[in-house]
Amino acid sequence: MELPPGKKVVNSGWVFKVKRLADGSIERYRARLVAKGYSQRPGFDFTEVFAPTFRPASLRLIVALAAREGYKMRSVDISSAFTYGELEEEIYMRQPEGYHIGSPNMVFRLRKSLYGLKQAARQWNKKLRSVLEGIGYSRLCSDSSIYIYSKGDIKVIVPIFIDDITLVSKSDAAMTSAVTELSKHFKLRDLGSTTLLLGIQVKQDRSHRTISLSQEHYIKELLERFNMDDANPLSTPLAPGSELSDIVPSLEEQAEMKSVPYLNAVGALQYLATMTRPDIAYAVSYLGRFNSNPAPAHWLAVKHLFRYLIGTMHYKLVYRASDSEELFTTYSDASHGACKATGRATGGYVTLVSGAAVGWSSKRQPFVTLSSTEAEFVAAVEAGKEIKWTRNILTEFGFPLTLPSTLFVDNKSVRVSKQSTSVVGGLRYMRTSLVT
Repeated sequence: MELPPGKKVVNSGWVFKVKRLADGSIERYRARLVAKGYSQRPGFDFTEVFAPTFRPASLRLIVALAAREGYKMRSVDISSAFTYGELEEEIYMRQPEGYHIGSPNMVFRLRKSLYGLKQAARQWNKKLRSVLEGIGYSRLCSDSSIYIYSKGDIKVIVPIFIDDITLVSKSDAAMTSAVTELSKHFKLRDLGSTTLLLGIQVKQDRSHRTISLSQEHYIKELLERFNMDDANPLSTPLAPGSELSDIVPSLEEQAEMKSVPYLNAVGALQYLATMTRPDIAYAVSYLGRFNSNPAPAHWLAVKHLFRYLIGTMHYKLVYRASDSEELFTTYSDASHGACKATGRATGGYVTLVSGAAVGWSSKRQPFVTLSSTEAEFVAAVEAGKEIKWTRNILTEFGFPLTLPSTLFVDNKSVRVSKQSTSVVGGLRYMRTSLVT
């Protein structure tokens, strides 16, 4: 059709991708027609764009519970998922290169959502939610990208990762029923037992009652991408005693760094640290401080981290079956004044479920603390937030907690002050939120 008077047109394009299997081999090649959403106008071509995204800790917690309870994991892929979303706006798109109907000036009126549109993810999520709720699933409050079906002894947990759907349950029949119901609304592929999820290799070992998560293939791709695959391995994420400066590099150093993919490397490492490698969380957070003005010394530190990954790419998170009454345990720690430039401490925590880490964080604290005790309190508060969220989502999963949650802190002053009925005199300067 011709573009109606007064209407704007959105450009189109092609996106090509190689889809790979869990072992890294090529599964298929894909060409996808997309809309170039950057030309959309707010208020005319779209209004709201929010769509829920998963929390990495949610994924790991589900895997940990699956290992603990003997659940199976099964994957389903929705073909061209975004095109099931129904558009609420009037949008016109140019014909794609190499495909013309009639005059090249003719345009398409989009009735369904399309990849690239700003509201595409939102419209798909609304469609999927209506289908899941229509077959008896409820969305969690703690993570709105997760749905659960619970009836009698049957429980099915369904985490949604855009167009990748995972079914987690003891009941094969319940999972098959869910796949059958979804197939009535969407064209899908039943991938069977989950082996790959968001680039993460998933290994379900029924005989040893374990489930492991690893990113060995992702690490190999990174090493090849940044020409580090032939380097020698190192034993630590950062050089011992490493203290990098954030002083603005000289003009010569700035010229040298223009051809260095520092931001790309740190961003790729951040995904690894966020998903399966808590051992590099501090190193990646530290290197991220210099994203705005990296110098050659910072790039050397990035390469040092790559060399550490060469020797540890086989590391994985292994969750095991357990009958422990305490579902999870949390540890927090802080290093007072760790950042010499700002005087701020570095704090972190880790939550363990079924024998491996589920939630973790390691980052510079937002303000200067006046003592190691205060720094430990700040870290403990952040850990407390994670504990609260973990308790909430476990309850929604149907695992009510009858015992208090344990937080281990290696600071005597913190422990004594929290056991006291009043604020210890030496801590009166601290923020009320930390000591009450």
